[in-house]
Amino acid sequence: MKTINDFNFKDKKALVRVDFNVPQDDQLKVTDNTRIVAVKPTVEKILNDGGSVILMTHLGRPKGEVKDEFSLKHILNEVSSVLGREVKFVEESIGEKAEQAAADLKPGEILLLENLRFHNEEEKGDEGFAEQLSKLGDAFVNDAFGTAHRAHASTAVIANYFTSTKFFGLLMANELKAIDKVLKSGEKPVTAILGGSKVSTKITIIENILPAIDNLIIGGGMAFTFIKALGGKIGTSLVEEDKLPLALEILGKAKEHNVKIYLPSDTMIAESFSNDAERKEVDIYEIPEGWMGLDAGPKSRDQFNDVLLNSRTILWNGPIGVFEMSNFSAGTVALGESIAEATKLGAFSLVGGGDSVAFVKQFGYADKVSYVSTGGGAMLESLEGLELPGVAAINK
Repeated sequence: MKTINDFNFKDKKALVRVDFNVPQDDQLKVTDNTRIVAVKPTVEKILNDGGSVILMTHLGRPKGEVKDEFSLKHILNEVSSVLGREVKFVEESIGEKAEQAAADLKPGEILLLENLRFHNEEEKGDEGFAEQLSKLGDAFVNDAFGTAHRAHASTAVIANYFTSTKFFGLLMANELKAIDKVLKSGEKPVTAILGGSKVSTKITIIENILPAIDNLIIGGGMAFTFIKALGGKIGTSLVEEDKLPLALEILGKAKEHNVKIYLPSDTMIAESFSNDAERKEVDIYEIPEGWMGLDAGPKSRDQFNDVLLNSRTILWNGPIGVFEMSNFSAGTVALGESIAEATKLGAFSLVGGGDSVAFVKQFGYADKVSYVSTGGGAMLESLEGLELPGVAAINK
């Protein structure tokens, strides 16, 4: 893997693709700076070498139009604050202004280009746009794992213009190493926890990871499709009727690979999808009509805990209950505790996927696991075994 550690950036201008697509409030102030913090080591390495950094990113979906609300000038102060030095800004990403700003950049300085998606050519993967961007720097660094699954001009096509000076940033390298640890080099036993609402969104992941894992915990809404396929009564719980045969097929494939499947044995049910609904614990195969399962029950939590504490490598993608509702968050909280405890005992734990990441941040588990992925879609595609365009572009 060709990373920035393989190069000295002294007197070089590094064009660094980052993912600063950060959440903002009504006043356009950044509400979560995780993605900015994540690229700090890459920026510091280049500056410490005596190089300068030109940051390029997208923000939101302006769809090729210049819209003030999507301007990166609104996040400039936060970027400067996190990186610990003044960051210059140019209100263009290509053309004369951008080229002049890049030319004026001195070693140790940082420049932020305006939103790449103010140009339609960015998402189209336009060669001409990529070439114009490439003129701004001497080297290209991709540190935007969150967009690595997109074949956009600034994530993949631009690499064609840097034959020997294209590298992975430190964040990108860490993301790829974490996924490799789960799928290839992780210490056994390897346990994957897949939650969330639908089996259909996880089929290819399940098929791809089965040869690499020893245990698969299936929870959340998707568990009910498996329970119904096995003959259980699930009341009005979430189910994908057309995926019942597939659920049985997955169980069969798991058996072929000697993977132990763990489904919840009990569940917290409610009469309606509401935090204030009447609720009770029941056997997951015996949910009464008119009731729905919204969380894993205490027996399931204990069983999952036993599996996790005996694991050496853990992948977690998707909650196992409706954790946004306090009365149905106990299962996911218990899972977080178990993973944190296993990590403390020396297991490697990778958390990825929007809802799981939201949970670990919200409930304070981000520092208690080994690695929290910054890229939802990119991580899922990696787990599906797909080569990401942003990764392939650096490797070729």
